Amino acid sequence: MKQRYITAFLLVALLSVLMYFGGAVLSVAAFICICFAVYEEYHALALKGHRPVAIPTWIGMALSIPLTLMLNTSVIIPILITVCLITGVIVMFRPEPKLEDILVSVMPLITIVLPGMCLIALALVQPKALSVVLLSLMFVIPVMGDTMAFLVGSRVGGPKLCPAVSPNKTISGAVAGLLGSIVGAMLVGSIGWICCDEAARLLLPTLPAYLFLGLLGGVAGQLGDLFASLVKRHCGIKDFSNLFPGHGGMLDRMDSVLFVALVIFSYRLLMVI
Repeated sequence: MKQRYITAFLLVALLSVLMYFGGAVLSVAAFICICFAVYEEYHALALKGHRPVAIPTWIGMALSIPLTLMLNTSVIIPILITVCLITGVIVMFRPEPKLEDILVSVMPLITIVLPGMCLIALALVQPKALSVVLLSLMFVIPVMGDTMAFLVGSRVGGPKLCPAVSPNKTISGAVAGLLGSIVGAMLVGSIGWICCDEAARLLLPTLPAYLFLGLLGGVAGQLGDLFASLVKRHCGIKDFSNLFPGHGGMLDRMDSVLFVALVIFSYRLLMVI
């Protein structure tokens, strides 16, 4: 348990430093984390006996960063479409093509790379104050949700939430997790309002928006956690790797954050339109 707390402290400290620098520094760090997560998921699927095609995904990831910087985030969609088509073609021309190999090949693309690109896009938002608030929401909402879900669920117990996927999760924990996510979003909003200047405050989410993002982000975070549990149960593993002592692998730490990134990025996109 002590090792787990030490690792958590170091991860929070590193994240704080990256958030301080933001922009390109945070984007590069996020890209590295995404690469680790993609490798872990492909490795887990291969251990199960699947034959995923990973090369198109890696090429798409390598192209996404420079193209996003040179153009805009809209290039993510054609990159995803192209990678999916190429992956399908490669599998279909195998001596023994299997439909499930196409599905498991594009799964990391949809569940890790796409939300990972959303994370990077949020790191590049201007002004920096707005970027920090949006990124803080992306991290704080799932962390507060996970913390409250564990504290309440382990003590109150009750009916299981999704026993076929995660036997330890309870409905009471899920409800507490949603409340924790909402509180986390409100805390980020309050601190952001205090720390930002007048110009930046005009760009920040409104109070109803923080409530909505906390609720929807809380749901997304729990779904991300359940999805990762489903993948691990399917592959017969406890953790995706032992990269972080006491915490498992990169994907074990980012599963809920990645799903929340989709929510925060979608909010930002709709606010710009």
